[in-house]
Amino acid sequence: MITELEHKSVSDLLALHAEVSARLRSSGAVRSSNNPAGDYAETLFCRAFGWDMAASSEKGYDALDREGLRYQIKSRRLTASNTSRQLSALRNLEAKPFDFLAGVLFSSDYSVFKAAIIPHDLVLKNTRVSTHTNSRLFHLRDAVWAWQNVRDVTLTLARVKI
Repeated sequence: MITELEHKSVSDLLALHAEVSARLRSSGAVRSSNNPAGDYAETLFCRAFGWDMAASSEKGYDALDREGLRYQIKSRRLTASNTSRQLSALRNLEAKPFDFLAGVLFSSDYSVFKAAIIPHDLVLKNTRVSTHTNSRLFHLRDAVWAWQNVRDVTLTLARVKI
C-alpha cells in the first residue's frame, strides 16, 4: 500500500484521508472528523465494557457505566517519530469530573499496544501542572500498569472488533 501512496500528490492524499475519515465515521468507529485516535479509543472502551458514550458536549468525562461511574477516555498513538506518552490536557481535576481515566496507547497502525483503567486519585497524584494550558498533564508510562488498583485492560481492548 505504501508504494501506491508514494506516487500520489498531496491533494490526492488529502482527498483519500477525507474519504477514509468519512468511512470511519459512517461505520461508527469514530464519531467526529477529528484525529481518529481519541474517538476510536472511546468506541473501543465503550464496546469492550458496555459503557454509554456521553454527549460530545459533556465536560470532564466521555462515558458512563451501568453504575453511573464516569470515565475520561484518553489515547496516544505511538510512532517512530513521536514516542511521547503524554495524554491530552486534563482540566478541573481537583473537582473530580471523572471517577476513572481509561487510557490506551496505540501502535502506529492503531492496534492496541497497552490499555489501563486508572482511579482518579492516582491520576491526580501523578500529574504535573501546566500553566501554559491551565491544565494537568499525565503520561501513560510503563510504571502505571504496576500501580495498585490499576486495571490492565490491554487484552480486552485488543479483542474488540469493529
